Amino acid sequence: MAKETAVEVVIEGRTLKLTNLEKVLYPEVGFTKGQVIDYYTRIAPAILPHTKNHPLTLKRYPNGVDAEFFYEKNCPKHRPPWVETATVWSGGNNRDMYYCLCQDLPTLVWLAQIATLEFHTSLSLASNLPEPRTMVFDLDPGPPATIVECCRVGLMLRDLFAEHGLDCCAKTSGSKGLQLYVPLNSKVTYDETKVVSKGLAQLFEEKHPDLVVHKQLKELRTGRVLIDWSQNDQYKTTVNVYSLRARSRPTVSTPVSWEEVEKCLKSGDPSKLVFDSDQVLQRVAKLGDLFEPVIKKKQKLPKSLLQATGGAPALEKMANRRHGGGGRRYGKQTGH
Repeated sequence: MAKETAVEVVIEGRTLKLTNLEKVLYPEVGFTKGQVIDYYTRIAPAILPHTKNHPLTLKRYPNGVDAEFFYEKNCPKHRPPWVETATVWSGGNNRDMYYCLCQDLPTLVWLAQIATLEFHTSLSLASNLPEPRTMVFDLDPGPPATIVECCRVGLMLRDLFAEHGLDCCAKTSGSKGLQLYVPLNSKVTYDETKVVSKGLAQLFEEKHPDLVVHKQLKELRTGRVLIDWSQNDQYKTTVNVYSLRARSRPTVSTPVSWEEVEKCLKSGDPSKLVFDSDQVLQRVAKLGDLFEPVIKKKQKLPKSLLQATGGAPALEKMANRRHGGGGRRYGKQTGH
């Protein structure tokens, strides 16, 4: 049995008690809670710009990746007083929810201390939740397909965006798939990003029925890549770049270059796009933050893409569907 440890640390003027540092959270490789905290401390300069001001859903594994886990939308009540939150009205629960905001290193370390292995963030800023900052395509392979097939679909999507004057970035999910982020950081609505993402998923399925599906039905997905467009939603969160994943070893949702995506496709080797925590720290030291354009680059969603995916009628249909979904609203960021 692991010896219990407790140490008090001061980080940027904030005092934190770290406990059970020897507790193994990834049994297959013996990766401990102390190593989780160390990873998040060292990756902080890269991850914090991507978590800052984005409401955060915690995915916590207090007894490790092989034991029970839970999602936590409400920031824990025992949080330190300096942890910032965003107030969100939940129509389903008929009450305010207080999402954590991971604004700084002390908050990041505290979240790791409570065994938050995975960080899932909103695509919006807390100050303007109805407006997405990015458009996301989650490419999920149905076995026997792997990330190799996701690379093929991802490259086709990249080329299509380029035809419409848009750049996009790729990252591994840290699990089995590949995720494409189209930076927007401009005035846009979720109805617009949903219409475009769903429309493109449907178009790709029509053009490549042996490779792509756009519906999550399990029986359709064997050997194909699901283009999951549904993450483009005000009420959903997506795994954050540089987040650990709860796999058998501490793999990370890792930004990759398009050259690496092309090499993975050419080689047919899925392992070329699997990176653990140590590899990611080395990559960031060497390459910097490959995902920086997602928060820095400003792009307008082109009318040409909206027209190609249904235009005004599709937008009206999407808006009607949303208005039929109940009255949920977001409040302003608070210090709760």
